[in-house]
Amino acid sequence: MIESKSLQNNMQNIQKLMNIPTLKHFEIKSLGKLLKLSKIREYEAGEIIIQEGASDPWLYFLLAGGISVRKENIEIASIDKKGEIFGEMRIIDSLSRSASVYAVGKTVCLAVDTSAQSNPSTDGGREEKLDFLLLLYRIFAEYMSIRLRLTSDELVKAKKQIERFNKT
Repeated sequence: MIESKSLQNNMQNIQKLMNIPTLKHFEIKSLGKLLKLSKIREYEAGEIIIQEGASDPWLYFLLAGGISVRKENIEIASIDKKGEIFGEMRIIDSLSRSASVYAVGKTVCLAVDTSAQSNPSTDGGREEKLDFLLLLYRIFAEYMSIRLRLTSDELVKAKKQIERFNKT
């Protein structure tokens, strides 16, 4: 993995973040805060990004490439859409990582250190911080809803296959 230092809170970097579909709802001030907590990480094909069972504070936005999500070494998802979020479940429920994530091809991510979310803000008020966190959790909720719907569809498909298999 190659990792940048913390990103600069400048207009050029903020404009790059505004091009990520997931972050289009953020205000410029909030994007600046996100930049302060972020690094760019580049991974080679097959390199591990998240280890199942780990307890790290990182949340990821996919910028380029793709990822394979594996639980007990079984692929459960594949993601290659720019702006997709992954690693959010650990941030929401504070449990260990439920799956491993591997780079598919050369992969670039925006990695956000969410351990700072519990620290008091030094450059803004409490209300401003709460607005930022509320927006971040709204994005999490939207993505989790989409993924839950897809999982439900997959479950129905699997149950139908089992029923057909049991009838033969």
